[in-house]
Amino acid sequence: MHTASWPFSSHPPPVAVLLLILLLLGCDHTATGLTTAPAALGPQQLGVIINDRDPLSRRIAEYYVVKRRIPQRNLIHVSFEPGSAVMEPNRFHALKAQVDVATPRTVEAYALAWTLPYRVGCMSITTAFAAGFNADFCAAKCTPTRSSPYYDSNSRRPFADFGWRPAMLLAGSSLEEVKALIDRGVASDFSNPPGTGYLVSTSDRQRNVRAWFYPGIKMMQGDRFKISLINADRLEYRDDIMFYFTGLARVAGLETDTFRPGAIADHLTSSGGKLNGSNQMSSLRWLEAGATGSYGTVTEPCAFVDKFPRPNVVIDRYLNGETLLESYWKSVAQPGQGVFIGEPLARPFAQ
Repeated sequence: MHTASWPFSSHPPPVAVLLLILLLLGCDHTATGLTTAPAALGPQQLGVIINDRDPLSRRIAEYYVVKRRIPQRNLIHVSFEPGSAVMEPNRFHALKAQVDVATPRTVEAYALAWTLPYRVGCMSITTAFAAGFNADFCAAKCTPTRSSPYYDSNSRRPFADFGWRPAMLLAGSSLEEVKALIDRGVASDFSNPPGTGYLVSTSDRQRNVRAWFYPGIKMMQGDRFKISLINADRLEYRDDIMFYFTGLARVAGLETDTFRPGAIADHLTSSGGKLNGSNQMSSLRWLEAGATGSYGTVTEPCAFVDKFPRPNVVIDRYLNGETLLESYWKSVAQPGQGVFIGEPLARPFAQ
C-alpha cells in the first residue's frame, strides 16, 4: 500500500483534537428532504442478480430467495461467461443497461449472486452496479475519487433519493460457504447479540490510519456496546466478536476466533478486495472465519481513510437497527475501488 498525503500520524491526538473528533462523530450529516421509508431495507426492496450461465450463481440465488423470501419479481437474470475476476467496461455497460430495464422501481439495492467477477475495469463491481461504471470512481495514482451521496445519510431509499442502488456480493469459495453465510445473516435478525467490538491498532503504520479514531469511538459508543481497544498484530481466542477492524496485509489467528451471527470485520490493506489470487489476505477469509460482512479494495487505494469503512459509522448505524448493507455502504465516503461482500439483509440490532 502506498502512502497518500495524509494529515494524521500514528501518535495519539491531543485532547483538544480528540474533543473535535467526538464532536464530528456525533454530528448529523444527514441530507434533508429525503423520502419517507421503513426503518431499514427489506426483501421487498432487494433485487437479486443471477448469472444464468453460472450454476453456482443459480444455486446461491435459489437458496437466498427462499431464506429471505425475496419476491419473484425482484429476480434479475443476466448471462455472461463465469470465472473471470474482472469484467471489461464495454461488456458491463450492456449488462447494466439490461439490468436497469429489468429492475422493478421498488428495488433499492442489489445482492449479486456470485464471487467472480468482483471488479469492472478499474472499479469494484458493487459500486459499478450501484452507480454505473465511471472512471471518476477510479484512481490511477494516489488521489481521491468520486464521493458517495449515500455516505452517512439517513436515506432508506437510496435509489429514490440519489439514483444509486448499493450492491453486495453473496460471495464464498463454495455453495456450502455461501449457504452458511446466508444462514448466519438470517439467524442474526432481531437477536440483539451480546459481544464485543474490537478496534485493533497494529504496528503497520501505513495501514493503521483508522486507529486515530478509535478512542473517540469507544467514548461515543461504549455505553451502547462493549468496545475493546487492542494494540496488537493479531487477535486470538476471542469467542464474542461482533465487530473487528484492523489494518494489516494479512491477519493471523482467525482460525482461533469465533464471530457472532451478523458480525462485520475487515482489514485495511491494498488488495483485500481481490477475492482470488491476491498476494495479500482476501476479504473472503473473514467470511470463512465466520463474519457475515466484509470489505476490501480491488485496485490500489493508497492510505486514504475515506476509501475504507469508517468504524464509527458502521457501528452506530448497525446498532441503530439498519441492515448490514446499509450500515457498511454508508460508512465508505469513496466506495469506487471497494467491494462489499456478505449477507445484505442481516439486521441483528433491529427492534
